[in-house]
Amino acid sequence: MPVDQSLVGRVFPPTPAHVVTEERIAAFVAATGGEYAGGPAPATFPIVLAFDAMNAFLEAEQVELHRIVHGEQRFTYERPVVPGDELVATLTVSSLRQIAGNDIIGTTSAITDASGALVCSTSATLVHRGPA
Repeated sequence: MPVDQSLVGRVFPPTPAHVVTEERIAAFVAATGGEYAGGPAPATFPIVLAFDAMNAFLEAEQVELHRIVHGEQRFTYERPVVPGDELVATLTVSSLRQIAGNDIIGTTSAITDASGALVCSTSATLVHRGPA
């Protein structure tokens, strides 16, 4: 069943606050095969929050995760993510089109700090495969 076109423009509730610590950054870096030497988080660290926001969206809309192929991810920064930041992600469905029985879902997530200031934006393209 295709994803409902009325989702375009819909803003989903923000994720719970995520406190950035050196330990969380180090665990992320280790999981990606590196070593953390202190300082700002790697450029891809906000995927942790963006993924939480995406999963909440998929669950809210009852979109089956096993039908999703992650097509693209981009990050646009206002400033680096640093230990001590308290961040939330707010996902918006930015586009939706159907191609060959599949839904191509565009999302954007605003990653903001405790003051509400934008830290970075992420955009993702998700391919929701239609039934076989």
